[in-house]
Amino acid sequence: MRERIAYSPIVDRPALHWPGGARVAVWIVPNIELREYQPPNDPARDPWPRSPHPDVRQFSHHDYGNRVGFWRMLDILDRFELPITASLNLEILEQLPEIRDAIGERGWAVMSHGLTNTRYLYGLEAPAERAFYRRSVDLVRRHLSVPLLGMLGPSLSASERTPDLMAEAGLVYHADWAHDDQPVPIRVEAGRLISMPYSFELNDAPLFRSHFDGDDLVRICRAQLDRLLVESEESGRVMCLAVHPFLIGAPHRARAFERVLAELSDRRDVWYATGDEIATHYLDHEQEHARATGPVAQL
Repeated sequence: MRERIAYSPIVDRPALHWPGGARVAVWIVPNIELREYQPPNDPARDPWPRSPHPDVRQFSHHDYGNRVGFWRMLDILDRFELPITASLNLEILEQLPEIRDAIGERGWAVMSHGLTNTRYLYGLEAPAERAFYRRSVDLVRRHLSVPLLGMLGPSLSASERTPDLMAEAGLVYHADWAHDDQPVPIRVEAGRLISMPYSFELNDAPLFRSHFDGDDLVRICRAQLDRLLVESEESGRVMCLAVHPFLIGAPHRARAFERVLAELSDRRDVWYATGDEIATHYLDHEQEHARATGPVAQL
């Protein structure tokens, strides 16, 4: 793994600078997922089935997010007008055109979250994984007329060759490596790729499934940003808020989501940005940081 990503203590790195002198880059990531009612019966591709398919309970929980939760979440996001990066199961672009159009009309950035959330990358041979990226890039270009720059793997799945094939397909950031508060380079065979800070801590799925509630999410987000602002006095940090419409879009959580966004939008010294903007700024302007923190000479 150290051949992919070098070990680099954050206290030993050159200063990282965000636009306008901001100290923390905040990106907000709704994970908009499409769960198949009857996915392929392949244990290697679906290693954690709750029950044999069709799994009506799991399917319907996620389907609530697309039928109801997404639209409640969208109404709240519209009030704050913050940059958004949709972590999107990309088959939604064809299967749920209403959601596709809502994303496109608002100019959200889109990173791949796979094609569906029931087809993983485990066990794929190189030709099949290359075809996966071709399909992903084509869907985003054809339906939204923008390039695809990043990916959070479907259910955070990957193969050993995933970074190389992502870079080969033109992607420049990978959000699976939730291991840092700054972007860092990932070694690839050709092209360039960085690890983009993602969060399992500020993520409604593990939080709410661990019996935390909306008040806990508000408290944790406040504490996270407070600490990052203190630590970023000399070098920038990244904060990610990851949510899911089938969870944060439930009626009893809507008020907590409003409070979280109010906390974030009211802070100074913060750059509210998309994943695309953070990655592009880093690759274009932070070569000294990249050279000091990673083994990727072409950065």
